[in-house]
Amino acid sequence: MSTIKEYLTADHRHCDELFASMEDVANKSLKNAKEITQKFIDASERHFQREERVMFAEFEQKTGMTQGPTAMMRHEHEQMRGLMKQLLEAIDEDNKDRFFGTTETLMILLQQHNMKEEQMLYTMAQQHLSADSDKIVDMMDSMIVE
Repeated sequence: MSTIKEYLTADHRHCDELFASMEDVANKSLKNAKEITQKFIDASERHFQREERVMFAEFEQKTGMTQGPTAMMRHEHEQMRGLMKQLLEAIDEDNKDRFFGTTETLMILLQQHNMKEEQMLYTMAQQHLSADSDKIVDMMDSMIVE
């Protein structure tokens, strides 16, 4: 069984791979990029939900910190959700400039966000939640996103 940090970091890598595939397809044909863009968005949303509904909730309950790093990460998730919506809008408009301008902004935000989670928050979570790590990973893994 992987740790919380290993599990969520691997999930980041999966989303990163979908992001790269999305850009590759969009470079060739923006119209053909809708399906892979939706896959990237769905995988990202699943990741956000795993964090928000399971790991963040467990971390906040254990530490009592509700206005700390998890609040900031939730805020950044909302920013990224807005950018992801703009990707779909750009595809619908067949606007390559808007699409790639948005991917550039999103990539910077994702890289900074993932670094903060992987280097700080996941480590803190693992320290505070180590006794329940297997249970939390199982909960995240079996979670159904609504």
